[in-house]
Amino acid sequence: MQRMSRLFSQTLRAAPTDIDSAGYAYLLRAGYIRPMASGIFSLLPLGKRSISKIESILREEMNSIGGQEVSMPVIQPADLWKETGRWYSIGDELGRFKDKNQRDMVLAMTHEEAVADLVRNEIRSYKQLPSLIYHLQTKWRDDPRPRAGLIRVREFTMLDSYSLDADWDGLEKAYQQHYDAYFRIFERLGLPVIAVKSDTGMMGGKIAHEFMYLNPIGEDTLMLCDQCGYAANRQVATFRKPVPPKLDTPDMEEVSTPHACTIAELAEFLNVPTEATAKAVFFATLSSSDEKPGIVFAIVRGDMDVNETKLANLTGASEFRPATDEEIKRVGAIPGYASPVGIKKRTDLTVVVDDLVAVSSGLTAGANREGYHLSNVLYGRDYQADIVGDITAAREGDGCPDCGASLRAVRAIEVANIFQLGTRYSDALNCTYTDVQGKLNPVFMGSYGIGVGRLLGCLAENYHDDRGLALPVNVAPYSVHMVVLPSKNMDVMGQAVDISNIIEKVGMDVLFDDRVESAGVKFNDADLIGSPYRVTVSERTLSQNAVELKGRMDPSPRVVPLPDLVYELHQD
Repeated sequence: MQRMSRLFSQTLRAAPTDIDSAGYAYLLRAGYIRPMASGIFSLLPLGKRSISKIESILREEMNSIGGQEVSMPVIQPADLWKETGRWYSIGDELGRFKDKNQRDMVLAMTHEEAVADLVRNEIRSYKQLPSLIYHLQTKWRDDPRPRAGLIRVREFTMLDSYSLDADWDGLEKAYQQHYDAYFRIFERLGLPVIAVKSDTGMMGGKIAHEFMYLNPIGEDTLMLCDQCGYAANRQVATFRKPVPPKLDTPDMEEVSTPHACTIAELAEFLNVPTEATAKAVFFATLSSSDEKPGIVFAIVRGDMDVNETKLANLTGASEFRPATDEEIKRVGAIPGYASPVGIKKRTDLTVVVDDLVAVSSGLTAGANREGYHLSNVLYGRDYQADIVGDITAAREGDGCPDCGASLRAVRAIEVANIFQLGTRYSDALNCTYTDVQGKLNPVFMGSYGIGVGRLLGCLAENYHDDRGLALPVNVAPYSVHMVVLPSKNMDVMGQAVDISNIIEKVGMDVLFDDRVESAGVKFNDADLIGSPYRVTVSERTLSQNAVELKGRMDPSPRVVPLPDLVYELHQD
């Protein structure tokens, strides 16, 4: 039993004006969390209790599939990250510093390197495989845009688990076990999620899925098909592209297009649809050295947009930024009128053409001359590319790649992800085992993660009303919020303590409001904190050998005889 008079937090009547989500506002107002700096939070007792309950569920489910808990350092030698190459490929989000001996160190944002270092020292024989280890550990990612409280932060705690197998078959089995375990976790937490195909990103590997909580404040866009169930993050979503008619294409012709330096202006000036044009988009590949960045020249159809993730995967670039006009001119193109036609091959230029453009006849493209475009441009005849592939972003209404029905775009928050890493890290750090024939083989790894604080943030978004939080019993800091109404009869407080002790003996935790406050203040705070049940003890109800019981979402309380209280709580 925790007395509210001694609780190390206080409720707030209103949230700060710059709060950007309802769940975040209520976690602040109810006294679960307090911000220390941008994207950095302290968990107060209520928040810590909820997080601990979430972590207990995570541990139980990891243990159920054979997981063994370990603990790995958040501070790691940079040499490990240099061996895998991620020291060089990850940008400013990776926390880097030097120790007192001037050795490069890392504040880990994930623990693949640490696991691989353990594996290469611990795993020797096929007899030690398969194996599964996990931990709950603090991580640091210097996110430039923290937002929505615990949903996007810089310091955070994650459940990381890592499967170790002898071959792909073993990895795929472990991957499916995690896939199923994650859905059990979310079911127990009461958080509705869907799984979608996703990009492997900086993690590398073969296959990845994200578990997404659909919510308008999410920063990810998912493409869903209600007809067949196709689901993918827009970063990797494919769609049925139109099949252009095969036409005889006349020779190219330069046309004057003054002041038409955008696709919309060009289409209006020439009175042609945007799909009859070719859009030129330039990116600079980021570099940590002083060398000039490479330039990627991407061409998509004028009515479509470049998907940067697809482009990065095709080119092997780790990060992009928009190229400047000066950088575009450096490779021989003219901003606003750029064209792949006539561009000379350069070591610092990669020309990438979308596969739809490559089969389209007679598009209008830039002429690399200010105020002019080229009509009847045909790929293969008039220009070539270094790479041809799918680099367009799927949009709402595009055809599902599996069944052709219209795709639907929704916003979502990523709460977990799973990756088939394969031998990506084993190869880099020489993680091998000896098989039954005595031959050395690489260990096959899988990586699986759930953001613990983000789960609480999403639960707060999903479970609240205009009065406050209404968390499920599995994650609420206290199952029962006991309100003792003011009374001059000192026996009321003593009897309330006795009732609280009875409730706790049957396994339910109690937040006991013994403060000298009005009934209205106590009821408002109970709604704000959001325990599943409120038990109100008053001189009036005790005179009837009863209390008032109210579920957090019930419209009104009901009087329950004291002998029936425990039964009624468990029935609900």
